[in-house]
Amino acid sequence: MLTPSHKDIRLGSSNPPRQSLPMGDGGEAVWIDVIQKMDEVYTELVDSQTELEEKNLRLEEAHDFIGSVLAAMTDVLIVCDADGLIQQVNPALETIVARRERDLTGLPIAGLFDDKSQEAVCGFLHELMNGGMVAQRDVSLAGPDSQKALISVNCTPRRDHRGRLVGMVLVGRPIGELQRAYRELDTAHQKLTHTQQRMLVSEKMAALGRLVAGVAHELNNPISFVFGNMYALKRYGEAITKYLSACNEKTGPDKMQALRRELKIDQVLRDIGPLVDGTLEGAERVRDIVQDLRRFSSNQEETPEVFNVTRLVRTAVDWVIKTQRMKPAVILDVPDMLEIRGRKGQLHQIIVNLVQNAADVLEGNPGGEIMITGEKTESEVIVRVCDNGPGIPPDRIDKIFEPFFTTKPIGAGTGLGLYISYNIALKQGGDLTVANRPGGGAEFTLKVPLDEHPAT
Repeated sequence: MLTPSHKDIRLGSSNPPRQSLPMGDGGEAVWIDVIQKMDEVYTELVDSQTELEEKNLRLEEAHDFIGSVLAAMTDVLIVCDADGLIQQVNPALETIVARRERDLTGLPIAGLFDDKSQEAVCGFLHELMNGGMVAQRDVSLAGPDSQKALISVNCTPRRDHRGRLVGMVLVGRPIGELQRAYRELDTAHQKLTHTQQRMLVSEKMAALGRLVAGVAHELNNPISFVFGNMYALKRYGEAITKYLSACNEKTGPDKMQALRRELKIDQVLRDIGPLVDGTLEGAERVRDIVQDLRRFSSNQEETPEVFNVTRLVRTAVDWVIKTQRMKPAVILDVPDMLEIRGRKGQLHQIIVNLVQNAADVLEGNPGGEIMITGEKTESEVIVRVCDNGPGIPPDRIDKIFEPFFTTKPIGAGTGLGLYISYNIALKQGGDLTVANRPGGGAEFTLKVPLDEHPAT
């Protein structure tokens, strides 16, 4: 073992002589601690370097992301400090003012706007400092060659981590783009309205088609009555003509009396009045049915008129029930006179839709019943259409008046009948509601004002 006084001399060795560490007094342990500390410090440095590189990478990614967002914005973006000096802008602003961001940084923000708008822009910061809001302000950017670009701006305050105001962010949308967007929105709204009107007419005509059989039967009765009366009047006319011709020939009284009995002139004279009245009544009935059809199928605005709701309800029920293969029992509890002033055709359409809906629900039910009641209050008429069907599921009752919502099979209904009826009732100043009856079935309640447009 070498002592500290000996030298480490080895032949053929290029390493310089090394002096052994002192072993006494804990010297070796001290050096081991130093080396361990150095390893720990080095490890921490490596970890810190790795973490720093990862943060730097994330920072670059965030910077690239923000840059891509700013580049994709079509709205103008300007960031300034508390003194109103520009700190950052986006490419949309650069395009409008034809100047680069590096040329604008540090300049007053008011310099971007025309003379009339500069005073307003300079006041934005003061408003934000005082707790105010800057929204939907129209100002003009000063573009190249004295061109102006009108924009609608919103400003928000920018604060540091202590909440102190350090500037503001101004976002502006070119008014031209807004106008174009409004035009596109208006065009889309017009198309939607036109499509909706066409669908409403289509639904009305579909309902009218379902009622054709009942209407044909309804028209057949008065027309047949008119035809029968006209044939009778034709025979009576021939008898009267023959009798008058005999009078002109100066036939003797005995022959005239015999001819009068043969032609039954006295009976003809008694029957002519009732025949004419009956014919007129049949013709009027045909006229009323045709007018109801025209009101039901017409797409034009209807003029309010005075009419009897009870007669309208009876007509609607007749139209619907005559088309049913299995006809449900109909119970009417309506006063003889329920007179209102409103749009007769539209109210007729609502009643037809409600009765048709009840008849569809009761299809195939041999014990089906439709109960219709009516009453008059001081300000409105209330008509209730009830059925003894299965009712409406609780999870669907709030959707019953939504467009295209239907519980019928595909092809059996469009889901627009109740939606149309609900909107017609609202337009007339009334209401249409639905509820399940305690004993089973559904009850639709229609309320319409006594006078849709009261006289002043």
